[in-house]
Amino acid sequence: MSTQPSTRESLSLLLQELKLPTFVERFAELADRAAKEGWSFERYLHELCSAEISERRQRRIGRHLKHSGLPRDKTLATLKQERLPAPVKRQLPSLCEGHFVDRAENVLAFGLPGRGKTHLLCAVGHELIHHGYRVLFTPTYQLVQRLLAAKRDLALEQELRRLDGYQVVLIDDIGYVQQSREEMEVLFTFLAERYERRSVMITSNLVFSEWGRIFKDPMTTAAAIDRIVHHSVILELPGPTWRGDEAKQRVEEAARIAEQEVTTIATDVSAAEDNHVAPAQPTENDHPRPPRSRSVSRPRSARARSKAGSRRRRPAQTTSPRSTR
Repeated sequence: MSTQPSTRESLSLLLQELKLPTFVERFAELADRAAKEGWSFERYLHELCSAEISERRQRRIGRHLKHSGLPRDKTLATLKQERLPAPVKRQLPSLCEGHFVDRAENVLAFGLPGRGKTHLLCAVGHELIHHGYRVLFTPTYQLVQRLLAAKRDLALEQELRRLDGYQVVLIDDIGYVQQSREEMEVLFTFLAERYERRSVMITSNLVFSEWGRIFKDPMTTAAAIDRIVHHSVILELPGPTWRGDEAKQRVEEAARIAEQEVTTIATDVSAAEDNHVAPAQPTENDHPRPPRSRSVSRPRSARARSKAGSRRRRPAQTTSPRSTR
């Protein structure tokens, strides 16, 4: 009996060595289909290669999403686009395609707290990953602490190279928390290093005239703004706060549900009362008559007492002479 592996077993081992997992999983299935439908060798190979590339792309997207740090719930599907200003809504499709990344441009979103800046740029970040770009989401304070720790360990250059592996770095809430001068210096170094080579996306509740509070020095502030604004797309988000409106809607919804529950309970109680049968009125035969109470003798008048006495004193009737005869 031959112990040589079959052709399919041998092919499976070869594909594993070539690190083609989708080939290993599907080559036999597609071979049977090709034999039934009369595929050419070229079509069979094309189908296998397409399946391998598609599976690799999905694995890469999942890996990049995991390492991006993007909030999973802040996607384009959950973004309330009807609340966006018209200019922002017009620019959104182009931003999601990622052309600005190829040109190493920046995207800046400005607005007061609760206007949807973070959700908007995170939604763009999710779409960029699906288009093959690497994105990193980080709050400003975390990025600053990361760079500052690397500087103290004399490894700032290596850290900047690691961050350079991301085509887009989304810096959230710049200027929201006041930092020291040393911390702002490493942030400026990061922005200057990426200038005209890699893209950054920034959300801020401070307009440029207030960025002196961020970088502490007028010269550093002017240099940072110049590098960020050059080759950039600016998105302004005015209007009412989204979070406030959402909280109001939640309160109204809770009140509406409570009112519905009260109405339902009242309806159930009313229906129960309508379906309740009143007990029949008792008849004389249902219950025995109560025993007669003894009458209480009333005091008699003087006349009645005299009559009674005369009756008691009346002599007995004597026998008539006729009865003796």
